[in-house]
Amino acid sequence: MNARSPFVYSDDNKRYHTLAYHDRHVHGRRLWKAVLDGGCSCPNLDGTCGTGGCAFCDGGSGAFTQPLPLAAQLGLEAARIRCRAPDAGIVAYFQPHTNTYAPLPRLREMYETALAYPGVVGLAVGTRPDCLPPDVLDLLSEMHARTRLTVELGLQTVHDRTAEGFGRGYGYDVFLRSYAALQARGIRTCVHLINGLPGETADDMVETARVLGQLRPQAVKLQLLHILVGTRYADAYRRGEIVPLTQAQYLDILVRQLEVLPPETVIERVTGDGEKARLLAPLWSMDKRSTLGGLDKAQVLAGSWQGKAYREDVP
Repeated sequence: MNARSPFVYSDDNKRYHTLAYHDRHVHGRRLWKAVLDGGCSCPNLDGTCGTGGCAFCDGGSGAFTQPLPLAAQLGLEAARIRCRAPDAGIVAYFQPHTNTYAPLPRLREMYETALAYPGVVGLAVGTRPDCLPPDVLDLLSEMHARTRLTVELGLQTVHDRTAEGFGRGYGYDVFLRSYAALQARGIRTCVHLINGLPGETADDMVETARVLGQLRPQAVKLQLLHILVGTRYADAYRRGEIVPLTQAQYLDILVRQLEVLPPETVIERVTGDGEKARLLAPLWSMDKRSTLGGLDKAQVLAGSWQGKAYREDVP
């Protein structure tokens, strides 16, 4: 352990396993994500299991991409990354919607186009657990054998009652099957969680992290619920049916969640970016630096670090 932090996976003041630390010690340099729209839809949009998406869905994070051919998107993203980090490796990140939800030849073309672009050293594929049939798993296994691959699964919560409320369209049992299939194939998996979902207490959110921690995921993204214009949650917020978390509440939840996650799990995100022009609440989330610094301070004040309360096979 270093002198500045009691947490073993840290070489600075951080008390959780950051993606920056992981990249430095595993890849020898920082990897940056080029956010790409592969043009996929989602079973919760096209009527297969629902329409309109989840209640918080703002178009699958499409605000951060442009409606251009994939090679053109890669060119713009590569230029953005090179301006800030000329020596960084590029990970092609298929983010909007469900990027395993298309005919197999189309998926292969997406992934191959990205891998062929100069400077791309890996793939990150955002998807849903109910969109990983055997043939897609075989394709992902092939990609895994050729490059750095991460499959990002949107879980949000382990509590099915909450998921039914926002219209997720699948149960926790479906997640478990898909997660097990990815792990059996050795595919790095990053699980997304959202804090502040309506009807959940702080204890519910910590329980989600604790249950997920028992699965020992390679990576986790922790996200604050953003209320965005145009979503079903925006209407509920205007009616006073949703009370967003305060920054103090959110930081307390993060501290507790990190304690019950394994120290080896990479924390790829502890907050997110809602499109500012469409963000209704919480407005404090626009100050990302304050949230990140606040977490560091909160962990120190609590004498806390990632994995402090982690125990395997805790019922």
